Amino acid sequence: MDIDFSLVLVLLVMLCGGLWLLDSLLLRRSRMVAIDEYNRNQAKGRKKDEIDRSLVELSKEPLVIEYAKSFFPVLFLVLVLRSFLIEPFQIPTGSMIPTLNVGDFILVNKYAYGVRLPVIGTKIVDVDHPKRGEVMVFIPPHENKYYIKRVIGLPGDTIRYEDKSLYINGEAIQKDYIENILVNTSIGELSGTLSNEILGSVTHPTQHIDAAGGRRLRTTWVVPSGHYFMMGDNRDNSADSREWGPVSEENVVGKAIAVWMHKEPGLNLPTFFENRLIK
Repeated sequence: MDIDFSLVLVLLVMLCGGLWLLDSLLLRRSRMVAIDEYNRNQAKGRKKDEIDRSLVELSKEPLVIEYAKSFFPVLFLVLVLRSFLIEPFQIPTGSMIPTLNVGDFILVNKYAYGVRLPVIGTKIVDVDHPKRGEVMVFIPPHENKYYIKRVIGLPGDTIRYEDKSLYINGEAIQKDYIENILVNTSIGELSGTLSNEILGSVTHPTQHIDAAGGRRLRTTWVVPSGHYFMMGDNRDNSADSREWGPVSEENVVGKAIAVWMHKEPGLNLPTFFENRLIK
């Protein structure tokens, strides 16, 4: 089960802030009243150190309030950073190989495409729009979880993908051969091809399996207004808009900008030697 960390953070911030407010409005006043009453009725004739101990005890905050006040600033800062600036994300599948590998930890720029409210995702400040060739994190139309793919089609584009070739608005996208490779699949290693694809100003690697299997019945799509057509760089091993359709602008999360850490699955230590910008 996927955990909605934004929702968890919002609830924790509300809980800690609410407890702090409750203490400021009610509980603290009760402590002050108790201290005044002690000074008037019980402090007379007692030793100074005994009075001091009693006053410290009467003014002491409940443990839950103390924790709430300590955690609130930290949780609030994390919520702001994660919701509006930068959010970490781990690559769970190989659909973006060779650009991104399973176990890569990336940073997502949350304000690149506009400032959105946490949890509900409503855009409150419009900054920019996704551009063709950028790597984007989003929520797909069929599942409420984060996906990461490359922006292929913009609103109004006609996308055609056939015989391992990509066409946008009737124009073939340039694909330069690099080398023959072995591609890991669920049935083992298969021969494939590594190429550089040129999408406008973005040049990025893609890989294809030489085998003819896995052909899709549909080859052409028209991107509706306010939507984006997403594809993985691992073209023959990616569930993307070719299967579940274009992504609504409302479900855009942010732009993937960098790999900051990598950890192989299992009991392996993370490494920082694969840090790089994402192209």
